[in-house]
Amino acid sequence: MYLTSFIHREELLRIAQRWLCGRAEPFDAMLLTRIFICDGYVLGETLETVTGEIVGKLYCGEFRKVRIRSKGGLRDELCHITGEISPRMAYLFDRYRKNSEYFYYQTPVNGVLCIDDGGRLIAAYRIKRPKRIAEKANRRIANWIFQTVQNRAQTMADARAKKSGIALDQLITPREEMDREFIEAEESIADSFRQGAIRFDRSSITIDDVGGVKILGTQEQLAKIEGALRSDPSIGVGERESFYGSYEASSLILDIPWDPEEVCRKYRDSKSWEKYLNRGISASELKKGIEPLLENAEARIKVELILSTPEAMVESELGNSIHEERIIFQRDHKPYKGYIPTNVEFLLEYLFAVGLGPAAEIKDVPIKLWGRYLPDTLVMFIRELFQLPQYDLFY
Repeated sequence: MYLTSFIHREELLRIAQRWLCGRAEPFDAMLLTRIFICDGYVLGETLETVTGEIVGKLYCGEFRKVRIRSKGGLRDELCHITGEISPRMAYLFDRYRKNSEYFYYQTPVNGVLCIDDGGRLIAAYRIKRPKRIAEKANRRIANWIFQTVQNRAQTMADARAKKSGIALDQLITPREEMDREFIEAEESIADSFRQGAIRFDRSSITIDDVGGVKILGTQEQLAKIEGALRSDPSIGVGERESFYGSYEASSLILDIPWDPEEVCRKYRDSKSWEKYLNRGISASELKKGIEPLLENAEARIKVELILSTPEAMVESELGNSIHEERIIFQRDHKPYKGYIPTNVEFLLEYLFAVGLGPAAEIKDVPIKLWGRYLPDTLVMFIRELFQLPQYDLFY
């Protein structure tokens, strides 16, 4: 799990790799807490700065920022769009107003909307929630494991073909034999985790979009923004990924610097330390500022920039490409649904819960990649972290 939006991504990766092999260290809980406080704050402040700079390239007036905790807040603001409204947009607005709960109104989100003085939504930025990061890591690692398992199963088939003295393409393998070889290869991968011998290809576990910005404008305005960003020597702009069909937008990965002096000043002036009470670090330590947490921080981070028109945005939130439907599709259509990637997702959810919770120390990683668990088990472990009662015990 290499999160390029975080400034302590190398340290977080080392912890995650150890945990995937079932090896926690006593100070891990405190390290995770420090990383999530520091890196989350730096990312949030940097997203605010970058969004303001990009919006300033398009709009001269002031805009206000509205924090949202659910998708309903975003969709309510979308319905206030002014200007040219297409018949399709008007139809979707009407459907939404008649039954907003049908549109996943309560979907949690950690974001900020930027609204101009005319009441129009012009931009938004968000930090991806831990659950979604864990799910994305599941898919990335599942693809890597699936390919590795297939390669090992292929090696087994090659060996059988040679033993039989025939070419591989002439080998006829019964379905039961293929299933057995796949299971054996999967168990071999699980044992590699258990022995601490697994080595990931970093590209297979890199996630660049933990921090994200979305800008709304005409095609001409969006092209102007992209051109301005590509001509800025301080910003690295990756290749554009364009989406067509039911979901239309363009995505760019930006490699950007962040301003330590400004971030530290804002942390002090806004008393941001108050947000991090009950996280295992004393108030007196938090009041000292964020500077003690910045040791070994990277100077640059990556965030995703999505460029979209208002019409496409409305379609993606209220129409045929509604975001939650895409999430459900991804969950239901995984190429590989073995127990290992499921355990990866559970383990990473637990890792985030440790860093976001009150525990200052943990003794063990309760989820092992070579074990098997129900979602109920993860819920139990997380409730224990937060010292909550197991609510399903009647007696």
